Amino acid sequence: MEDGRKKVDGGMAKRTKKVLVTGNLGARYGSGIRKRVLWLEKTRREVYRCEKCTSTNIKRVASGIWVCMKCGNKFAGSAYVPRKV
Repeated sequence: MEDGRKKVDGGMAKRTKKVLVTGNLGARYGSGIRKRVLWLEKTRREVYRCEKCTSTNIKRVASGIWVCMKCGNKFAGSAYVPRKV
């Protein structure tokens, strides 16, 4: 094809793999670091519950310090996850 894409058996253009949130990094930094960033982003965006009131409204204040916005419970956890991994 004129635009540089390779043709696959069915005549369709070849697509790239799904890279999810690390797509903005492109081909830089190596695959291991991109996989680690992908894991961090996925775990950071998960829904976590407060241990005291079971609300899902917790926020990270600083590295390893988390606070529940509903009851005000402040607790320590991992840097990117509110519980120990």
